[in-house]
Formats: sequence, C-alpha cells, structure tokens
Amino acid sequence: MEKPFRRRDLLGIRNISASEIIGILDTAENFREVNTREIKKVPALRGKTVINLFFENSTRTRTSFEIAAKRLSADAVNISVSSSSVAKGETLVDTALNLDAMDPDCIVVRHGSAGVPHQLANVSRAAIINAGDGANEHPTQALLDAMTIREHKGSIEGLEVAIVGDILHSRVARSNIHLLTKLGAKVRVAGPGTLVPGGFSHFVEKGMTVVPHIEDAIRGADVVMILRIQRERQDSAYFPTLREYSIHYGLTNERLELAKTDAIVLHPGPMNRGIEIASEVADSSRSLILDQVKYGVAVRMAVLYLATGGSASH
Repeated sequence: MEKPFRRRDLLGIRNISASEIIGILDTAENFREVNTREIKKVPALRGKTVINLFFENSTRTRTSFEIAAKRLSADAVNISVSSSSVAKGETLVDTALNLDAMDPDCIVVRHGSAGVPHQLANVSRAAIINAGDGANEHPTQALLDAMTIREHKGSIEGLEVAIVGDILHSRVARSNIHLLTKLGAKVRVAGPGTLVPGGFSHFVEKGMTVVPHIEDAIRGADVVMILRIQRERQDSAYFPTLREYSIHYGLTNERLELAKTDAIVLHPGPMNRGIEIASEVADSSRSLILDQVKYGVAVRMAVLYLATGGSASH
C-alpha cells in the first residue's frame, strides 16, 4: 500500500496517486469539524509561516487559503503583486529567492502562466502549493470538488460526471479530469468545438470521453460540473455571442432533467449567471456551489498541514 500524501509540494493532480488524493481528502474530513466549532482554531501549524503569492485576482481561493492557515494557527502573509517588487521589474526567480531567504514554511502561488509553481519549487526550500497556474492545473479546486462529491454521494468510484463549458482554458477541468478518473469515475466533457482541445483524451487517464452536445454529457449523470466562460483568457472569438453560448451550452432546469434524479450541480465560481448556468439552477437544492466553498477551507487546511510535515492520520 502506498503511503499517504507525504510530498513537500502540491503542484498538480496529474502526478499524484489515488491513495495520496484519498489521504488528503481523509485529512480534510478531520479538519472539517474544526470549522464548525465556536472557536475555529487548532495549534497544528503554530509557529509556521504561509505566504499567499497571487499574481492573479482571486476571492474564494485566496481568502480560503488565508482562513485555512489562520485556523491552523499559522502566520498568514498576503502579498499583493501589484504593489510588490515584481511591479518594479524583479524577476519571478528573484522574488522567490528573496521570499525564501525569510524562511517561510509554505508559499501558495497563483499565476497566469503554466508552470510557475514548478519553477518556484525548483528554487525554494518552502513547500509550494499551486493555487492555479494558467490553463494548466488547479489542484485544490479539484480536491474540494471531490470532497463535495464524496460528502453527497458517499464515493466517487463508478459515478458518471459531466463537465461542460470552456474546457480549453480551464485548469479546473484538467485537475478534475485527472482526479475523477484516478478515483474511478467516468467523465464526459462537452463544449463548443473551439473550446475543447483537439486530442484532449490523449493526455488524460482512462475514463474520459468527449461528446458533441451538452445533452450527451448530462444524460444519466450523477454530477454536473459547469465551467465558467473565461473571457479574460480568450484572445479570439471562440463562439459568436454569449447569448448563443447560453442557448447551446447553458445549464437550464430542462437540461438538468436529463441527469439522474439525485444529480448534483457544481460550479467553481465565479458564476456568469444566465450564461453558463441559469439562476434557477444555481439557486436550487441540487446546487452545491456554496458547499464547495465551505469544503474548500477544510481541503486547504489539509493541504497546508500535510505539505508542512503533518501526518495524514491527524
């Protein structure tokens, strides 16, 4: 049997095993109870320092990591890149070396270019956590999605999962496809042809198929995951208009009826209401979007704890 997650860094889901994923999720389960207490704090990382280094805007992920660090009693430092030395021309590596010289225990990094967390891991002694790198991966989002699914479905193995939308630009899609297929789910992806990468199935594990229409993906699904249209990453016209996208790929109550009667709906946020998802679906009892945010704190507590030397049996 493989050891639980014992790595220094969490750079992606692609290169970690199913048992490591389960180790993180089980540890997150232990920390979930902390978030329900009147005093939401444990001394697990007392004396440790976590730096949040975000080169892209973020609300949920950055706040979630900061809350996670503080609930573990770590010192959390948020760096605004717009007011840092990066804005003065300092290179990424020099920034990492300067931060490393201050002896932090963990650096959480989000960057618009793929591979940046890997670069930092090569030069830093601190644990590096990938909070999203370009269109590559977003491992903690996939982990919190998996925790949400496990809480409501009991297990991921054997589930039919539909992932719909802007696959091309979505690091969330990539991390989720790797994770879900590693844990035995069957994944169907759908989106406009211009937003589904050619040959996508050649670099993911078994269990994923590309289907042409949203209806094909949703039909019989246990989980429907809707992705945000990432207009900030699009430098071309991938579809004629947002209205046309909504007509052909938006999740409505009528389309959701094609899924199983107990199907759940996920969305990584922020939502474009009325475009990729109708408000009546987003606000329905089948939507677990706020549960995802809630479980995100527990997952990030687990990741920070394990990456800085904690035991998965805590």
